Amino acid sequence: MISKLPSLYFISQKTSLHSHLELIDIVTRNGVGLVQLRLKNIAIDEVYKTAEKAQFICNRNNAILIINDYLQVAYDLDLDGVHLGKSDASSNKARALLGKNKIIGRTANTLEDVLTLEKEDINYIGLGPFAFTETKKNLSPLLGVEGYRKIVRNRKTSIPIYAIGGIIINDIQSLSNIVDGIAVSGLIANANDIPKTIQAIQKVID
Repeated sequence: MISKLPSLYFISQKTSLHSHLELIDIVTRNGVGLVQLRLKNIAIDEVYKTAEKAQFICNRNNAILIINDYLQVAYDLDLDGVHLGKSDASSNKARALLGKNKIIGRTANTLEDVLTLEKEDINYIGLGPFAFTETKKNLSPLLGVEGYRKIVRNRKTSIPIYAIGGIIINDIQSLSNIVDGIAVSGLIANANDIPKTIQAIQKVID
């Protein structure tokens, strides 16, 4: 089991310039240690092929690879873990399938969500959205800095909480003083200079 997860978490997406795999390669070569492969609306055989290639890239660059939603793919390919949304498989089912040494992350939007998830056998909580984001459809209410502060103040355990959703570089300083990690997608994927952006984020977080 990985004792401590990296504080910067990249969630993959496809852009006009780069594929999921190209971005995963770029970010992991530039020091990002935790990656979520987030694939939507593609055939399952393509999910397997992409995940296998992403795993090779992350292994080569010493990064952790988690896949979004696809629990069976995580098991079949022996990935580092899975991230499950609120309507996905249960944490108990995921833990029973993957075993105690794999990473399980869950989505939360409210304090009630966090308090419920803290009772489950998981490794981190992705809490958001912080602000508006085009990455995710059907957004829950935005939290903002004060929303995170209130939730973290009232949580019961030390399960790591990642802020996620519409985060820009100017938000990271205040958020990193509240949560355990920062999860970003478009901030890195759409940057003009990806290595420089990663370096700037890491400097603030560290």
